[in-house]
Amino acid sequence: MADIQGSYDDLFTAVPSALAELLDGGDVGGSVAVFVDGVPVVDVWGGFADAGRTVPWQRDTVVGVYSVTKTMTALCALILADRGEIDLDAPVARYWPEFAALGKEKVLVRHLLSHTAGLPDWDGPVEELYDWASATARLAASAPQWEPGTAAGYHSVTQGFLVGEVVWRVSGRSVGEFFAEEVAGPLGADFHLGLGAEHDRRLAPTVPPPGRDEDYTASAPGNEAAPGTALRVRDGNSVAWRRAQIPAAGGFGNARSVALVQSVMACGGTVGGVRLLSAAGCARAWEEQFSGDDLRLGMHVRWGLGYGLFGNTYGWGGWGGSLVMIEPEARMVVAYVTNQMREPAGDNRGLEIVMSAYDGLTGLRN
Repeated sequence: MADIQGSYDDLFTAVPSALAELLDGGDVGGSVAVFVDGVPVVDVWGGFADAGRTVPWQRDTVVGVYSVTKTMTALCALILADRGEIDLDAPVARYWPEFAALGKEKVLVRHLLSHTAGLPDWDGPVEELYDWASATARLAASAPQWEPGTAAGYHSVTQGFLVGEVVWRVSGRSVGEFFAEEVAGPLGADFHLGLGAEHDRRLAPTVPPPGRDEDYTASAPGNEAAPGTALRVRDGNSVAWRRAQIPAAGGFGNARSVALVQSVMACGGTVGGVRLLSAAGCARAWEEQFSGDDLRLGMHVRWGLGYGLFGNTYGWGGWGGSLVMIEPEARMVVAYVTNQMREPAGDNRGLEIVMSAYDGLTGLRN
């Protein structure tokens, strides 16, 4: 069995066992954390940080979590909304006047968070993603593909720029700066929207699925030919990607940091004595904004404000397999991050980890 490092409560032994099974099954490396009431009951890791399996995964190894980053960006907007600085029912153009062009004057802030704004596709060059002003100018000059609020289509890359620009216009700080100063800093969370050079030594680059190379591109399980510019593994592994702020997909951390940050949402806005928003501000995140077939994911989805809704839980996953799931009733967060991609249609690893955590939660309740 794979060697699993870290610590865990005896009630949650199924969680490190599940991680070990994934590593024994061929995965390169990963980490898992389960927090209950803002306290870690599982914090484990194993495997390797490199495709050659020569560098062991360490306690402080970080990895790109792709769309799990959306939950971090959403949290920034929800904090500002909770403070009364952003009105979720206001037109985006109230904060970003240029955005009103080409029929977008009726796009509301909540539409950005719920993937219903009508701007799902990035059709510019990949390199433009690394220039904030160019990326947001392109989106401001785009026409919506449907009447905002009437349909949903996963804004895989664009959502972060859209929400992030509102954060910048309101707070005077980039979303990466806001997150570092208002969220990660106070909590002591090792999560970064954009990664500085000082962290490169502990980065686990993304490993393509077996049989694939770094030209492997992002796609949803039900939509293999999504419109827009295809993003490749080599893009996500590039220095330019790490240094840029791409707040829908460019976050870096480990399971511990993901679970710690999202415990704010599970615990009514306060973790470890640090209050980031009110209980009502947290509950806002899982108010249903849309339920139906997502035009880009090709499957039925329920969207809250920045989070996917799944029964009584909410959260989201990232390209390659990373996942965060929040269980507000139990005040529990489960986070799984990995450098090993699998083909999306057959990737149930995150779900397996979540179910193993529920085994422990049942024991805790008993």
